[in-house]
Amino acid sequence: MGILCAGGGAQTPQPLSFSSLQELSVALYRHLLGLQEGEGSQEQPAAGEELNLLCCDIDPELIQRAQQCSPFPASISFANLDIMDPRARETFLSSHLGRFGRSAFDIGFCMSVTMWIHLNHGDSGLVEFLSFLSSLCRYLLVEPQPWKCYRAAARRLRRLGRSDFEHFRSLTINGDMAERVTQILTRDCAMELVSCFGSTSWDRSLLLFRSNHEGRETSEQEQG
Repeated sequence: MGILCAGGGAQTPQPLSFSSLQELSVALYRHLLGLQEGEGSQEQPAAGEELNLLCCDIDPELIQRAQQCSPFPASISFANLDIMDPRARETFLSSHLGRFGRSAFDIGFCMSVTMWIHLNHGDSGLVEFLSFLSSLCRYLLVEPQPWKCYRAAARRLRRLGRSDFEHFRSLTINGDMAERVTQILTRDCAMELVSCFGSTSWDRSLLLFRSNHEGRETSEQEQG
């Protein structure tokens, strides 16, 4: 089971377009099941009966279009969710996990999201976000945007004649964001860095973390 966090808590245009949200989730699903392009369809939900993805974003229109175009509606769920709203996320996600008799996701994907959470919710918001994900996922794959992306986002906002991000000039978590995110997750969130998969074509690191509470989750499953 997986959770794909594609956005949340942003007050500016979303970092992911509809096509990238929907295509990323479908591509991930195909990859994990070893399906080739064109294999599997709405008429074959059983192909992924042991793999379920939940993809969340704060934009309701984006989610609606993703739901309408999903080739695997039985196995990939798209939900409109502000991940930074504690009451909304805890109610919705606990209910979703309960459908499968689980208390945590096997793996979470946080792709190009951390900057938007950070800019709109400050240092404490970023720490809260990462802490929440670490408590909910046995593994977590994070793609932090580098600090130069923060500056570029602030410049774009100024060119549009809009007010600067509320927290941008007060952020003390800055600099090498891959290193800072790693510090938060390993020092404060009881996770360990499993692997760094190098950089993407956008010069962003892909970091895989594992919860140190994995053994507890495994024991719960065995007892169940």
